Amino acid sequence: MSRIGRLPIAVPQGVDVSISDQRTVKVKGPKGQLSQTLHPVVAAEYDAKARIIQIKVPSESSKQRAFQGLSRALVANAVEGVTKGFSKDMEIIGLGYNVKLQGKNLVLTLGYSRPVQLKIPEGITVTVEQPTNPARFTVTGIDKQLVGEFAATVRRLRPVEPYKGKGIKYKDETVRRKAGKAFAAQQ
Repeated sequence: MSRIGRLPIAVPQGVDVSISDQRTVKVKGPKGQLSQTLHPVVAAEYDAKARIIQIKVPSESSKQRAFQGLSRALVANAVEGVTKGFSKDMEIIGLGYNVKLQGKNLVLTLGYSRPVQLKIPEGITVTVEQPTNPARFTVTGIDKQLVGEFAATVRRLRPVEPYKGKGIKYKDETVRRKAGKAFAAQQ
């Protein structure tokens, strides 16, 4: 069983933390500001002298410990987001597939009859390193959930198929390839 919820969250220098009614944690750092509302069962305490945030629960039931671990992870992600930020590196593999930025839109050519345009949400930055095969781009931001959600939305437009490996994937993702019919007929 995990004891993550009991670990204190270290707050680096340059990050301001304010907790209102022991449930809403506001974190302000060099990259921006985030606010996290916690579950009613848990309470957050900030020790300004030691610069740590502690998440507490009234009892040790398994449900309350689960909410404690979840809340601790959410607050730790907020602290890390305002100091370092989060990013997802992505690749588009396929002949004729490409990516480009047009103002606040991400335009993807993925083999459909017309290019797909996605509006980039507020708080997210997309940078294109290489526009054509293999196209590479990075989704960055301070909110881990927003970065992951936008990257998953982009990936869902053309998931990688297992025969030729064409599609959108995360840079560190491995794709299990299948042999196909031609290989099976030779045996």
